[in-house]
This record gives sequence, C-alpha cells and structure tokens, in this order.
Amino acid sequence: MYRIAIAGASTLLGKELKEALSESPMAAANFVLLDQDEALGTLDQVGDEVTFVQPVAPDAFEKTDFTFFCGSADLTRKHWKQALTAGSSVLDLSGALDQEAGVLVRAPWIGMDSSSADLFTPAVVPAHSAALVLALILERLYAKVPVHSAWATLLLPASEFGRAAMDELHQQTINLLSFQTMPRAKFDAQSAYNMLSGLGENATASLIGIEARVRQHLSQLAGHRWPPLALQTILAPVFHGHTFSISVELERAVEIAGLEEALSGDHIDLVLEDTDSPSNLAATGQNDVLVRLRTEVGTRNPSETSRFWLWAASDNLRLQAQNAVECALELRRLRPQGTVQ
Repeated sequence: MYRIAIAGASTLLGKELKEALSESPMAAANFVLLDQDEALGTLDQVGDEVTFVQPVAPDAFEKTDFTFFCGSADLTRKHWKQALTAGSSVLDLSGALDQEAGVLVRAPWIGMDSSSADLFTPAVVPAHSAALVLALILERLYAKVPVHSAWATLLLPASEFGRAAMDELHQQTINLLSFQTMPRAKFDAQSAYNMLSGLGENATASLIGIEARVRQHLSQLAGHRWPPLALQTILAPVFHGHTFSISVELERAVEIAGLEEALSGDHIDLVLEDTDSPSNLAATGQNDVLVRLRTEVGTRNPSETSRFWLWAASDNLRLQAQNAVECALELRRLRPQGTVQ
C-alpha cells in the first residue's frame, strides 16, 4: 500500500493525473491532495477515495512514497526538496526541474533502458507529451529504415497553459462576437479565431518556452539515435489536444504498407480512412496517438515512397498523466519491499 501526494491537485493536469492513477496498478494507494489558494479545503476524489485538498505544509510529505508536482513551477521549486528529504520519489510535471543536476527526463514507452533512474536520481521529469508523441513516431520509423530528416509543426491548445488560458480563450470568443474588449492577460494577443506563432510582449504564457522544452525532452529521449527534428510551435484557437503536421524524408524508398506496419502498435492508432482523420476532438479522452499517413501526390510509384506527411493528434493532458504514472511504476523497484527483520 503506497502513499501518494499530488501537489497541484486542482489544476487541469492534476485532475487528469488523479484519473490516470485511479485506472492504474496504484489505484489502491492512500492519496494526499495538496494545493494552494482557492483550492484549499475543497472536497475531491481519486478513484473511490474521497478526501480534502490540503495546504502544502512542511510535514505534508511525511511517509509519502511518491510525490507528483503538477501545479505551477514556483510550487515545485519551493517544495520538491522537502518531499525528497522526506524520502519520497519526486516526479515533476511542472517543468521546474528540467535543468536540475541529476534529474532524468523519462518516457518508459520509449526504449531508453540505459537512462533508468537509480537510488541517486533526485527526481524524474516525465517527458512532455508532445516530445513523447514525436519520439514514438520517430522510433517506429527508424526501426524500419534510417530517417534522413524530419520537420514538425506542433499546434498547441489553450489547456497547455492552464485553466486561466482556457478561460481567456473562452472569454475572448464571447467578447469578440459581442464587439467588446477582449481580455489579454495570458496571451497579450487575440487567440480566439486566430493562429499565432508568437505572443504579445506582456504575455505570461510562452510559446518559446514550450518549444524549447519539447526540443530538450525529445533530444534526451532520442539519445542520438535519429537526426534532430526541426520544430516550430503554433498557438491554435482550441481548448484541448495537440495536433502535429510532420514531414519525413527517409534514407531510401520503402513500401507504404511497410511504413503503416512500422507505425502501428502499442500507443499509436493508425487511421487509414480519410473520413476518420485525426483531430484534437477525436483524440480527447483517448489513450493512444491518432496518426494518418499521406504520401506526396503525383509520385511515380504510388506503392512506395521516401518522403511523406503524417498528421497526428493526441490528448495532451491525458498522455502527460499516463507517462507520469508509467514513470512512477518504473520507480517502484527502488522502493523498499517487505519488512526489515
């Protein structure tokens, strides 16, 4: 029976993490829900266990086996060492510990056994869900044939930046249709009915920060096994779900049926029909990444290709929560088992 603390339990990611844990082998654990400000004292639930959201007190992490930080980066920086000192395994979903010495970026779905955590690992950062999607696709392709080069455009939803960003997109949409002034505190730009490659100078959200984090995590997951991927991020006027436009060039031509076979498997749902095209709406609540393969029009041999496009979609919060749970399950081997006589 484990004791699990969730710091930032009332955030969008915290709510998704609670659901993922309740569906995992850790569902029988005792849960401590932690947060700050207006969330304190509210009644919440993980699986069948109902509990109150508590403040992050100095003794909040006592006797906890795992602590998930899924609130703000400031919350993580302030309290993660308290959890570590209390003997808890720390998993950071906030992005605060990416640059900390010894901290590992992990995605157990990707074959990186050499970088598994050990007793000297201070914390684990579950890889960003966009980096996880790109790594899954590149790893599957590279197992079939070497990838010469790859480019991707990542379309980010408002939920990537938290509940306040979703509220701002919602309010902008309402105000725009009623010819009223739009709120701009989060993006400092019109995000409703608009596509943005950059935000206003007073924006509290950061496209550059997300892009840099995805690049870093993808590089660490790749481990020099495939060429660097060229990436740009765009803010899309949607509330939820990542979508990706990916262009790939292989070292040699491969049969399309072989590519489809290489991409298929655990965690990827290959869509074969145009009528079922992947979308952020279709991916909502799904555990798998939806992928559609398209070849260039007018190729001489339509049965094989060395260059093609992929259109993919995933539930950004659900994938992030799933990866965090997988990381915790991987860390279980480091926890003491049984009773010392």
